[in-house]
Amino acid sequence: MTVDPATKQSGGPVSEPEPRRGAVALLVISGGLCAVLSVFYLGLYIGGVPFPVVILLAAVMNLLLVAAMRTETGSLGRAALPLVAWAVVFLLCLAGGPGGDQVVVADWRLLLLPVAALAPAGFYLFSARLKEITRAVRPPEQRP
Repeated sequence: MTVDPATKQSGGPVSEPEPRRGAVALLVISGGLCAVLSVFYLGLYIGGVPFPVVILLAAVMNLLLVAAMRTETGSLGRAALPLVAWAVVFLLCLAGGPGGDQVVVADWRLLLLPVAALAPAGFYLFSARLKEITRAVRPPEQRP
């Protein structure tokens, strides 16, 4: 629907634009894809040494996905959706497949992956929520 600028009423409440559903869906799917790739490449070795660089990459990727989702939606609750998708897909990868097949390697990297991949984004959401709370509690004369 288009509005003629000459007949548009001014002074009305300005509403926030709705988040694009395709972008939100893409960010949530990217969170799940990040979990799948993290699990698949968790057993990476260089020579005879375990090389879990995917743990660092998952942490950075989840942080970027959460920041992008917060920018898109403007909501901290919806910004956590990529993390929820990551956790659900990670738990699905832990489940055994048909015939008892396992996707993940059962060693210290498996314990480190969810902690290191979710902690930076979780800390970002926590600190953003604290800033919102302190901004709301601050007296009106001190607000910027």
